[in-house]
Amino acid sequence: MDRLDNTVRPYAWGSTTAIPALLGTEPTGEPQAEMWMGAHPGAPSRTDRGTLADVVDADPEKELGVASTAKFGPRLPFLLKLLAAGAPLSLQVHPDLAQAQAGYEDEERRGVPLDAPHRNYKDANHKPELICALTEFDGLCGFRPPAETADLLDGLGIASLKPYVDLLRAHPEDAALREVLTAILTADPEDMARTVTETAAACDRLGGPYAPYADIAHHYPGDPGVLAAMLLNHVRLQPGEALYLGAGIPHAYLDGLGVEIMANSDNVLRCGLTPKHVDVPELLRIVRFEAGDPGVLRPEASPDGEEVYDTPIDEFRLSRYVLPEGTATHDLTLPTPQILLCTAGTVRAGEHGLLPGRSVFVPAGEKADVSGTGTLFRATVRV
Repeated sequence: MDRLDNTVRPYAWGSTTAIPALLGTEPTGEPQAEMWMGAHPGAPSRTDRGTLADVVDADPEKELGVASTAKFGPRLPFLLKLLAAGAPLSLQVHPDLAQAQAGYEDEERRGVPLDAPHRNYKDANHKPELICALTEFDGLCGFRPPAETADLLDGLGIASLKPYVDLLRAHPEDAALREVLTAILTADPEDMARTVTETAAACDRLGGPYAPYADIAHHYPGDPGVLAAMLLNHVRLQPGEALYLGAGIPHAYLDGLGVEIMANSDNVLRCGLTPKHVDVPELLRIVRFEAGDPGVLRPEASPDGEEVYDTPIDEFRLSRYVLPEGTATHDLTLPTPQILLCTAGTVRAGEHGLLPGRSVFVPAGEKADVSGTGTLFRATVRV
């Protein structure tokens, strides 16, 4: 197996302290938003054999296994991250596989440059995600029932919100959500900025269920995404809990440290809370206008101590082992590729001692004995 040397991405929304605290390093004062573990071409992990992308490219069947290569092609299908949000991320959705393939082919045919700011589809893959909290973790996930959102907005006592309240109460669920989101994103920018400013002040004054939106507005003053965010469920994960974010589900991470895993894609359609391009017609085509419970996941334990976060896709499978003192050695050998990440304690994986934030890549079929005292996350695929 290969010890990984991973890149930390300095996105502006990143916490300045959470990843350094996990790694036991001194903060630099700069944001440290995400640490990437995998073979994504944007920042592949480094090994003693070269970048992980180069290692996989040199012999895909040896590194990934025959079954994974046959199902997903000659690439590692997932990207594993440590994600540390110190401020809200953009409000966004991801396409399903068919939408991504069609969107990518259309933009290629029209000659839209891959690096164009208005390009929606950077590749032809979908981007389902799973975030597992290491600390308390706040986020937004999926639409709240329209009647509940109507009550929330009505409680602010702001006249310019009344049309949205009336729409939410007057129409069937999917139509109400679609009409209100469309109205928010297509409103006159100056009028919307005034409404958001007034809404932010009221949220700040009232606190309680309004507090998360006051904080969002503090980071994104005047942004219509503040009102769009109020259509969504606010979720606070406790350590060990997770959220699965499938295609078409609007979401945003607000604050906290977690382990994130996703299919290898860069396809994002933004709804707000960003200075980047928002393609409203395409966004409205991709969003699933369905209200419901955000579906907090808790791991399912197996007899050997593996705790699995069950999701409906095959590109990744995330689980963890909480290893008490004196635990026996676990044999984690699989016929599929794995990344093992320590998040607490001291864990030995093969010949490698892993402290928090350290990780290894285990090629398919390679012996993977694990021991020690701590918490180990395991990322692989389903075949």
